[in-house]
Amino acid sequence: MMKKLKLSTTHIIMLSFLVLIMLGAVLLMLPISSASGTSTPFVDALFTATTATCVTGLVVVPTFSAWSTFGHVIILLLIQVGGLGVITVLAAFSMMLHRKMGLSDRLLVQDAFNLDTLAGLGAFVKRVVKGALMVEGVGALLYMTVFVPDFGVRGIWISVFNSISAFCNAGIDIFASDSLCSYATNPVINLVTSLLIVVGGLGFIVWWDVIRIIKGRISGRRIGLKSLTLHSKIVLTTTAVLLVGGGLLFLLLEYNNPLTIKDMSLYNKIQVAFFQSVTTRTAGFMSVPQENLTNASAVLSLILMFIGGSPVGTAGGVKTVTVVAIIASAVASVKNKDSVDLFNRSITRQTVSKAIAVVCMSGFIVVASTLLLSFVTPAASVIDVAFETVSATATVGLSRSLTSTLNDVGKLIIIATMYFGRVGPISLAVALNLRKQNTSIIKNPTEDIRVG
Repeated sequence: MMKKLKLSTTHIIMLSFLVLIMLGAVLLMLPISSASGTSTPFVDALFTATTATCVTGLVVVPTFSAWSTFGHVIILLLIQVGGLGVITVLAAFSMMLHRKMGLSDRLLVQDAFNLDTLAGLGAFVKRVVKGALMVEGVGALLYMTVFVPDFGVRGIWISVFNSISAFCNAGIDIFASDSLCSYATNPVINLVTSLLIVVGGLGFIVWWDVIRIIKGRISGRRIGLKSLTLHSKIVLTTTAVLLVGGGLLFLLLEYNNPLTIKDMSLYNKIQVAFFQSVTTRTAGFMSVPQENLTNASAVLSLILMFIGGSPVGTAGGVKTVTVVAIIASAVASVKNKDSVDLFNRSITRQTVSKAIAVVCMSGFIVVASTLLLSFVTPAASVIDVAFETVSATATVGLSRSLTSTLNDVGKLIIIATMYFGRVGPISLAVALNLRKQNTSIIKNPTEDIRVG
């Protein structure tokens, strides 16, 4: 008699995304999901379900015109569940039915968010869902001040869709084929979209930490930013540096580009440059065609996309904390220091090892998918292919107009890239988070090697 197959939490998390993608693909294939009332080809339906579930934003058909209202609802549900995480949503529904979280449920949630404790996970899930819905609701109301005057009653639905898509860093919209290009200089759309992207990308544990500080100040306690956890300090500092630094670099690199912002006023140039810096942090909305960027700006976009947002949030990429840990380790090596220090705190070598592993794995996905996609699309330029694969790996969704030209093989390559980009780094981090220490006393002999 065969032994019962036991799946690890990592396998369950990966399978949960796969099942949701396949379910979404089947629903999107139905004639009712198509604007034309005909069945959608399986590869196109699978691509759309994957890009929505993995909150990427790359599309092979225009979302606003190819799908019916039913199709848009399916896509939005995939974005919401994929953004918060299948395990998170299932745990929330389970608690709504007054079912107590068991040990297996807690382990799943812990690994889904890569947390280091099993305590208070039920309350954590509730706060995540409530916080997400609250932010999305506020975002939708703010969007309505622009979209309702522009689209009438339909603007309400557009506002809700856009708010969820922006918060989940999906970058999919349902009102134009050129994303937010027609609103490139609209301050409300720029500000609301940017705030939703950044707030979603900061990570939920940073939310609670900042709220703790604010509550402490309101109650009269002498508590300042120094009381933030090391994780929050790294996330907030790195996010600010990347957003401001990226915005200034885009402004400099695109200032005299006639295809993007050359003919705009200084104020509008700053708006567009800053939004480009924000959206490359895995959001996928665009206010200027990406193929019109200078090569220097395209390379800068590749770097920002690969880094992405921060852990325990809706953003993709290798994450800010991961990159900072590696840089700090490199600095420590150059200074010949034994400890890796940040903000007067030391981080463990195990954390650095995990960070290196995540970056290496993401890099491997980028290289492999770039080679494969270059092979099946020989007419495409290398920078366009690299832009596409980095965007897919980091679940960004920006493209230099290559996605819609892909053949079925190219679409399948990007589908796999989006999926592994979404679950790969997470799964690797979970797999490396070993609960049992290696107690073996037998070790291989040590021998030095030359590096650099």
